[in-house]
Amino acid sequence: QVQLVESGGGLVQAGGSLRLSCAASGRIVRTYVMGWFRQVSGKEREFVAAIGWIGRITNYADSVKGRFTISGDNAKNIVYLQMNSLNAGDTAVYYCAADTTARVMPATGKDEYDYWGQGTQVTVSS
Repeated sequence: QVQLVESGGGLVQAGGSLRLSCAASGRIVRTYVMGWFRQVSGKEREFVAAIGWIGRITNYADSVKGRFTISGDNAKNIVYLQMNSLNAGDTAVYYCAADTTARVMPATGKDEYDYWGQGTQVTVSS
């Protein structure tokens, strides 16, 4: 079992920045991939970014490339999502997720992820 706890969400003005954190505990295997997804009420949960613990290979949604950066601290089992140049379209609940399948390229489909956090709200005011 893997437990994931997100933090760092909040209210920010357009153009501002936030850093989300995801603390992982339990049976963490270094081949896991850690991802961030987001969901607006009434819409599908969508992929944002992912990173492999090994090799640090990253993958980003086109909508966040150049603005968001995913990183990880192996020693602390924490994954971060640095979000810059935020806009109203980034408003959503952000979820951390773990994919227990060893992959070369981090997966973008939500069905590939096995464990999920409870989510943290990010609201961008225009």
